[in-house]
Amino acid sequence: MSMENLFSKIDRIAGGSKAGIMVPAEGLSHPKTKRAFAWITWLLVFELVLGFGAVVYAIIIAKAGEPVPFAVWMRTIVVLGMTATLFYFFWRATKGLYWGYQRLRLFTQIFPVITLVMAAIPGLYPVWMITEQIVFSLVMIGVGDFLTGDHLREVFKKPED
Repeated sequence: MSMENLFSKIDRIAGGSKAGIMVPAEGLSHPKTKRAFAWITWLLVFELVLGFGAVVYAIIIAKAGEPVPFAVWMRTIVVLGMTATLFYFFWRATKGLYWGYQRLRLFTQIFPVITLVMAAIPGLYPVWMITEQIVFSLVMIGVGDFLTGDHLREVFKKPED
């Protein structure tokens, strides 16, 4: 099975009825689109580094004998999984798949809210993890800001049924 064949199967699962809808290529090649995609790439890379940093820090303090709550370990794993998923959505959006953009936009609007609500639960996370969650949310809001800008909304216009 070729890799593109595998990705198209994943697209059908993740994209649902809109899995095969492509946006016009001229929108993808526009300089504003390329600039927005470059910024989104760097912001997602930063999210990934932040997530790995949280895992490393948790390991370091655990080895130093400090207790690391189960919620912290779960949070670090979930953030890495979410970020990997966002990279997949983003990659598919850069290929012109409408569903990739739509999913990325949706998740960058939902994740910050969930993350900030979780950070606000008293005693759930240590201060360093709360700080990481706030930074994560701010960066995710930045990604969402690019995605909801006029230009990308025009490039990824809702397809007519």
